[in-house]
Amino acid sequence: MTLSVVTFKWKPRAGYRSVYGPAQVNTLRRMVARNYAQPHRFICVTDDPKGIDPEVEIVPLWDDHASVPNPSFRTGPSCYRRLKVFSRDMGAVLGERFVCMDLDVVITGDLTPLLDRPEPFVAWRNPNPKWPLNGSMFMLKAGTRPRVWDSFDPKSSPRRSHAAGCFGSDQGWMSYVLGSGESTWGPEDGVYSFQDEIVRRRSGLTKGLPPRRPPYPMPANARVVVFHGAVDPWMPAALKMAPWIEEHYR
Repeated sequence: MTLSVVTFKWKPRAGYRSVYGPAQVNTLRRMVARNYAQPHRFICVTDDPKGIDPEVEIVPLWDDHASVPNPSFRTGPSCYRRLKVFSRDMGAVLGERFVCMDLDVVITGDLTPLLDRPEPFVAWRNPNPKWPLNGSMFMLKAGTRPRVWDSFDPKSSPRRSHAAGCFGSDQGWMSYVLGSGESTWGPEDGVYSFQDEIVRRRSGLTKGLPPRRPPYPMPANARVVVFHGAVDPWMPAALKMAPWIEEHYR
């Protein structure tokens, strides 16, 4: 079964902290190609394919739940449209098995141990233990866990997940519906949060370890580093904080 690597790109709302363009899509494709030797498809689900490399398959972005706001973070992204990947017929669009990866990841090592896992669903374990799953990276067999999509109500579901302490948009709902019993990736697998596990920005999540000072070292076993905060890997400030980014984010 050929794996599809899927990423999403759409125009963010005005004033959002990050800007995503074709350069981020093309860089992610190149990082995957260098670090995953198995045959695979690379797909971008987007509303604007201009400038994206021809090696990238384009899937038109759907509008389902595009206007549902993030219930947890007023300035945070709303990614509820991504929940549709859990629909029962998504295999006809993205392939029978696929991994979704955000554009703000840096791939630093061999992806094979991460992507060749056999479980029907695997997600990045959220570094904040208040809710179990993070939407920056997850993999599934098409049609797996369809209740994530089938049970979503745009009016009530965001309130329910937020009230239960599952913060964010799509990741909050995924966490609320699936809970903590799913297979996950974490630092033991080489998947790290830049802000929480490398910088140690939030001391409450580091088991008493103090914040580090730059330059921030890359963990020896790192395979994927997720920049899910205010710093993106293509920012000049990020290169000053972690010079190893330049070697890998290209």
